[in-house]
Amino acid sequence: MRPIITLLTDFGSSDAYVGTMKGVILSICPQAQLVDLTHAIEPQNVRQAAYVLLTAFRHFPPQTIFLVVVDPGVGTEREPIAVQTNYGIYVAPNNGVLSYLIPHIQVEHVVILQNADYRLPGVSATFHGRDIFAPAAAHLANSVPITEFGPAVPEFYQLNSPVLEIGESQIRGEVLHVDHFGNIITSIGHLIWAAPGLLELNPQFGTSSPEPLTLNAALSQVTVASKVLQGILPTYGAMPPGSLLALVGSSGQLEIGINQGNAAQVLGVTTGDAILLDFETTLLES
Repeated sequence: MRPIITLLTDFGSSDAYVGTMKGVILSICPQAQLVDLTHAIEPQNVRQAAYVLLTAFRHFPPQTIFLVVVDPGVGTEREPIAVQTNYGIYVAPNNGVLSYLIPHIQVEHVVILQNADYRLPGVSATFHGRDIFAPAAAHLANSVPITEFGPAVPEFYQLNSPVLEIGESQIRGEVLHVDHFGNIITSIGHLIWAAPGLLELNPQFGTSSPEPLTLNAALSQVTVASKVLQGILPTYGAMPPGSLLALVGSSGQLEIGINQGNAAQVLGVTTGDAILLDFETTLLES
């Protein structure tokens, strides 16, 4: 099987940065299959990149190499690293961009990309994506052992976990991401439909509930930007066009959307804003 390398950056598409990185990779590993996750991460938004990576990694073969370059600290003392896990290898700056992913995988090795043999000559202080990260991903795709790239990382930088506070009848979360359609994705989840009208909550962030929770979807109440939404629905089309609603999104997180509209724009919501979910619950039987 040809090695797969995914690319996730904040480089956009108006410059040659992404194409140049691909050229470096293919010069070193011509057989690589390159997959663009996205290059539309907001500039320097490490938290957004961390969330997008979390939603995507499970849908690739477990030997995939994930190249992540959202790097506001490029050229500083933050280390360029590679992380070998039971589900892929991750090449990224040590700035927290892997934070949301780490609890869901088993880390085997974390090394600093220090060996000059696996960098381009004359490393630029402002384009490590081209000169350090892309070559490392390509050499890893060529089966160079991760331990050849440099010493172990002394400290793995972690972002603060998104807000997710679970009380007896209320959950406090935050806006985690706003997608291309203006759908508001929150930190409340992971949610799955356990039975008709019942949602099972398995917290993905913050403090975990001591027991699994089932939420009555119809009786749940979501508050966002002073708007109160009654009930949690399975899809946007459950309400007429133009209607504001709460639903379970494709990533299993609680979302607020407008059927055929832009909820974030209408509500004036941005990342970090508070979300409240009032609920009725019963304990799941073991």
